[in-house]
Amino acid sequence: MLKTIIVDDEPLALDVLEEFIKKVPELKLVKKCQNALEAGEAIRKNEVDLIFLDIQMPQITGIEFIRSLPKPPKVIFTTAYSQYALEGFELNAVDYLLKPISFDRFLKAVNKALDTGYKQETETEVPEDGPDFIFVKADKKLIRLKFSEIQYVEGLKDYVIIKTDTGRIITLQTMKSLEEKLPQPTFMRIHRSYIVNLEKINAVVGNMVEVTEKGQPKLLPVGKNYREELEKVIDKNRL
Repeated sequence: MLKTIIVDDEPLALDVLEEFIKKVPELKLVKKCQNALEAGEAIRKNEVDLIFLDIQMPQITGIEFIRSLPKPPKVIFTTAYSQYALEGFELNAVDYLLKPISFDRFLKAVNKALDTGYKQETETEVPEDGPDFIFVKADKKLIRLKFSEIQYVEGLKDYVIIKTDTGRIITLQTMKSLEEKLPQPTFMRIHRSYIVNLEKINAVVGNMVEVTEKGQPKLLPVGKNYREELEKVIDKNRL
């Protein structure tokens, strides 16, 4: 059973979703919230597995609210505006429901959340049939970036620089949040400021790994707290 909260500033929307939830035995409604502040308090006081979350709300939007949570529950976005779908995908939402919501469409979204094969945002392994790309927000747009194009990631305060085969992308993101979205074991944290695509490593030189940047060798440091895990990968694949 999934313990659920609804977050919407429209009373009618709250009532409709409440009635839908009552029809599904696998769902238990914990709280109805009219804004993100109420939702935050509900999550702190209760174990919450799933949020039905409106996007357009006063003060704090649903997207801003989810981004503020260190370990968000599963989320199904509910909105009257289709232009937010890409951002919902970027946040690894279970589903994205456009209002007015039919019960059939609601049930389809719930079944996705109930599926034990569903991977939450905090889980890093990508299923074999999962996407091989990620959307990165930069330059006021969402850029589709294939995992295979990423060479390494460099952390810089509140920003990260994603170095690709063809250039670089600078995005407002923390290293930890991006690390959680990159598939493992392909990507490995080797330093507090670096994540590397293991398939892009050309050589290991002492406490450094070598990749290629703009046709030239580029050395990345390996932190002492990360070296043991890297050595396990090396030993497993060495002759």
